[in-house]
Amino acid sequence: MPRTIDARLRQLGIELRPPPPPPPTTSRSSGPATCSSRRGSFCVWNGERRFVGKLGREYNVEQGQQAARLAGLNILAQAKAALGGDLDRIVRCVKLCGFVNSMPDFTEQPRVVNGASDLMVEVLGDAGRHARTAVGTNVLPFDITVEIDCGVRGAMRERFHRRGRGGGGVRRGSRRRKGMER
Repeated sequence: MPRTIDARLRQLGIELRPPPPPPPTTSRSSGPATCSSRRGSFCVWNGERRFVGKLGREYNVEQGQQAARLAGLNILAQAKAALGGDLDRIVRCVKLCGFVNSMPDFTEQPRVVNGASDLMVEVLGDAGRHARTAVGTNVLPFDITVEIDCGVRGAMRERFHRRGRGGGGVRRGSRRRKGMER
């Protein structure tokens, strides 16, 4: 089966880099691969922090959207790693939260976070549509401009889901315990 999301990325001229390593006491994701929550993603590319500073002072809305898009690319790279390299297993981008490092009089946080939201729909199609929050904050770690947190629901691989060809197999990992038979 062709990988449609990988093909779409190539068509858009997007190459996902390996995701940055998580801090020592955290992981890239939590929960099973069927419903995974991604850690926050910064505007970092190839290990280099980009877009350091505040919206409304060092950066304008369009530059903030670029920062959010870059953080969104890191979210996709994290999802790809968590789903065994197969972005086609993404069923839905459930929720996206954007945190925008901005000056007190800056009020365009939703427009900035559109950079990540638009990317998800552009790459994932309807599966990229999501609930969203855009929050302004007075500071983010390392004074980065945007942090994006995203929940992604992925499908299990068929070989883990069913046994046999008839579709009447059992789920692996759902072992029957004494007294819990259906």
